[in-house]
Amino acid sequence: MSLDPAKCDKKTLISIVIPTLNEAEGIKRVITNIPMGTLKKMGFEVEIVVVDGCSTDGTDKIAKELGARVIYEPRKGYGRAYKTGFKEVKGDIIVTLDGDASYPPQYIPLLIDLLVKNDLDAVFTQRIPKPGAMSVINAFGNRLLSTFIRLLFHINIKDSQSGMWVIRKSVLRDVMPRSDGMEFSEEIKIKTHLCGKRVCEFPVPYMKRIGKEKLKRLRDGLRNFLYIFVIFARSRFGRKFY
Repeated sequence: MSLDPAKCDKKTLISIVIPTLNEAEGIKRVITNIPMGTLKKMGFEVEIVVVDGCSTDGTDKIAKELGARVIYEPRKGYGRAYKTGFKEVKGDIIVTLDGDASYPPQYIPLLIDLLVKNDLDAVFTQRIPKPGAMSVINAFGNRLLSTFIRLLFHINIKDSQSGMWVIRKSVLRDVMPRSDGMEFSEEIKIKTHLCGKRVCEFPVPYMKRIGKEKLKRLRDGLRNFLYIFVIFARSRFGRKFY
């Protein structure tokens, strides 16, 4: 991992945003694996913001004990949680993670280094699943969705559903998704490309989630698929899609 502290603004604050709903089993591993020492050596300050959907298993209590700032969002939706979190963060650079320990927090310094050194607006991740981390159905669905996006928008996205990214807060006003659901992830990726932002995709390992899976394969897969065409129609036929 190549880190160059000279490239980093000493006053830059990193906000790590984690949406949760009954993730008591996973949130401890997520937060404790965030490489705070490395990030501080790079010259960054760090805040951890957990957006909790009113968990009943003590997720919020665990997060607070580990130093996170907890924001409660009773309204349902993956995208809704991020919108609430993005409004509250103080950082210039935002990192997103899931609360189920499926994404590697250890990669955060590398992704930020990539963003800063190459003057990018966002770095999205391409998941490389560990054995048993992703079902055959989920892998096929993700590949299908990403292929449709490439064909419709002529942009190079290999993993449209990945939930770990690094993005500059300043670009959110141009690319903030409309969706409050799981489609949020694909929408923000499409919009960064269509708005001409400087982006790249970087491979990271993807681990088997801790706790019960919340994804409803058929429902969420169909919604994501249909929403791709909604974005396409808005962008193609002159409607303001952002």
